[in-house]
Amino acid sequence: MRAMLLEQIGQPLQLRELPMPQPGPGELRVRVAACGVCRTDLHVVDGELPPAPLPIIPGHEIVGHVDALGAGVEGFTLGQRVGVPWLGHTCGHCSHCTHERENLCDTPQFTGYTRPGGYAEYVVADARYTFALGNAGDDADLAPLLCAGLIGWRSLDKGGAAPRLGLYGFGAAAHIVLQVARWQGREVYAFSRPGDRAAEAFARSLGAAWAGPSDQLPPQPLDAAIIYAPAGELVPAALRAVRKGGRVVCAGIHMSDIPSFPYAILWGEREVVSVANLTRQDGLDFFPIAAQAGVRTEVHRYPLEQANQALDDLRHGRFQGAAVLVP
Repeated sequence: MRAMLLEQIGQPLQLRELPMPQPGPGELRVRVAACGVCRTDLHVVDGELPPAPLPIIPGHEIVGHVDALGAGVEGFTLGQRVGVPWLGHTCGHCSHCTHERENLCDTPQFTGYTRPGGYAEYVVADARYTFALGNAGDDADLAPLLCAGLIGWRSLDKGGAAPRLGLYGFGAAAHIVLQVARWQGREVYAFSRPGDRAAEAFARSLGAAWAGPSDQLPPQPLDAAIIYAPAGELVPAALRAVRKGGRVVCAGIHMSDIPSFPYAILWGEREVVSVANLTRQDGLDFFPIAAQAGVRTEVHRYPLEQANQALDDLRHGRFQGAAVLVP
């Protein structure tokens, strides 16, 4: 099979011909129809996460069809459309797993990071961490839901029932979350990089009540704010934007250092919390809601062999929405 392989941190991916992977017990093989390009993939490629075992095939927003079943796999049929997310395996017996917090598992495996991912024609996945997606919708349009959507959903839930919500970093996750939040009846304020008028216009087109640069305060105090950009300086900015008792949610897996800030902007029972990974329940909750809310993703398709271009375009903010590889 063809795959884009990360062989050295900080270097371009290499197109390689690899043996067809075989599913083991409890696993299934998926013929990849589309794989989203996530900012976490950039963190993996650029070495901003703890070192991954190299070489590795990145990609964890996978939509495809079941191609082979390993021993003991039940509940899936050949040809069925499925999705494979970031969290690819958990131990099932640590204190986090046994207390319904599998996203914090002590010995997890992550798709496209510590186990092979979806920048390939085929991928082997743990059947327990594979979602049935049904037949509605386009494969590429669904791909961003597998991480941008799921992490967006978890961060939205973590922010609580905030009537007035701020979104910092208007990329793949934020453009999905805005649609869900608007469907829930919330008022959404979108923050983008200063000078990025295209992102502001995109947010308004999706129903944002206000859109502006991240170095400005919103016209009204926020009940909660979610930060998707990996920029630590946005934490004090968001704290200044939320009301007393408000919450700031850091939704990324990586963030630059948070600068010091005066206690006065935290005082008043404001909170800063983080989101880590996802749970299977997040998927069971989110996918039906995304369908009910009529979420539409803005995707930019690239052939598999142009994965490096897609990553570079993401790095430099050359598109709105999400990039998706189509083998």
